[in-house]
Amino acid sequence: MGVPVIGEIIAAVGSVIDELHTSGEEKNAAALERLKLVQRQLVGQQEINREEAGHASVFVAGWRPMVGWVCAVALAYAAILEPVGRFLAVVLFGYRGEFPAVDTSVTMQVLLGMLGLGVMRSWEGSRGVKRSSLER
Repeated sequence: MGVPVIGEIIAAVGSVIDELHTSGEEKNAAALERLKLVQRQLVGQQEINREEAGHASVFVAGWRPMVGWVCAVALAYAAILEPVGRFLAVVLFGYRGEFPAVDTSVTMQVLLGMLGLGVMRSWEGSRGVKRSSLER
């Protein structure tokens, strides 16, 4: 038996609330309470993230930068080191064998996601619309 995801739980609770409340006003109030619950959960996660980032131990505070560095090294290898190394091996030494292939599909997804979020936050900052609870 699988564990239900949060979205399914919220939808199930929402349908039960819809059945219990008949007026539009009651349904709107219940929906507002659900949104407040989600907001409290998100703020709680932000607090956890802040505590992790400020922790003295590299094993707690360093996992996010480590993920970034792993992705950066994978990108450097795939885009620079491997092609240049292959070129030099063929041109200078006449090497005709195979080179090890590194599957960077997962690291590239993570890296592009991280870069996309960074660009989004920078764009928001340039427009003065950063609104996270950490910046209040």
